[in-house]
Amino acid sequence: MSLDHAYETENIFAKIIRGEIPAAKVFEDDEILAFMDAFPQTEGHTLVIPKTVHAVNLLDTPADTLQRLIVRTQIIAGAIVDALSPNGFRIVQFNGDAAGQSVFHIHFHIIPSYRDRSEAAHGGGKADPEDLERIASVIRERL
Repeated sequence: MSLDHAYETENIFAKIIRGEIPAAKVFEDDEILAFMDAFPQTEGHTLVIPKTVHAVNLLDTPADTLQRLIVRTQIIAGAIVDALSPNGFRIVQFNGDAAGQSVFHIHFHIIPSYRDRSEAAHGGGKADPEDLERIASVIRERL
């Protein structure tokens, strides 16, 4: 998929926004949704997406949406650090399939890093939904 691909309204994140697919939600308001990655690389791996903009990547996302998205990403990252005490974290954002993007709806990954734990590959094994909800609950308490 190229960088100039049109937005597909049936992508999995659009379905999550519409409530057609369940997700372990960490945060939601009128514009932003954050939820646990169903295929986490580490405990606490969270995705932050816009709800009202049909953007595929960084280049086609309006600047005002990006501002709200990154500010909310910062706040949620802080809650993850408070809740899970990782040794660090990464903010990752892929653009195009050649760069590793697998869902073509703009999103940021918050990936906690732990010195004593291994990390799964991007898009690796699917997590237990109950475990994801438990972790999401702990993070929500810190927001």
